[in-house]
Amino acid sequence: MKNTVEVLDKKFELYIPNEEIIESIKKIADLINEEYKNDDPLFLGVLNGSFIFAAELYQRINIKSNISFVKISSYSGTKSTEHIKQLIGFDIPVRNRRVIILEDIIDSGLTMKHVLEQLSEMNVADVRIATLLFKPEAFKENYDIHYIGKSIPNDFILGFGLDYDGYGRNYEDIYKIVQTQ
Repeated sequence: MKNTVEVLDKKFELYIPNEEIIESIKKIADLINEEYKNDDPLFLGVLNGSFIFAAELYQRINIKSNISFVKISSYSGTKSTEHIKQLIGFDIPVRNRRVIILEDIIDSGLTMKHVLEQLSEMNVADVRIATLLFKPEAFKENYDIHYIGKSIPNDFILGFGLDYDGYGRNYEDIYKIVQTQ
């Protein structure tokens, strides 16, 4: 565990250590395992950011289920562009399935709104959202987030799948940007 890291032109300081991240994921997995013990849900990870969260969570899921991914992007640098680009679409039938969307972080909520609209058009039976991190101060939408690992302030962060211009996803801890004058 490093106290600070430099990624491209920015400096970041330790924010959430890996042990705390894993504890949050275990709590989400326990809830899902209990609530879906008699179901066969489809876990749907939103790439790129959710891949580490999805893997850690899915290893702790002990119910009948399967997993797939979609790739959607709305970030450029440290800011949300508020423009959604779908890069990889749905490749598994979702009609009449119970779906649990896996997201690394929900801030403005725009990306998730896009996914929810698509799933609604595909006639899924039920949709729940599981996110590792949630920024309530930045959230602009009006839908429920069912499983939240941790609520955080509206700081720019990286690590554990989260990136800055494609870099920094590989850190096992989460770091927040250090604002310089």
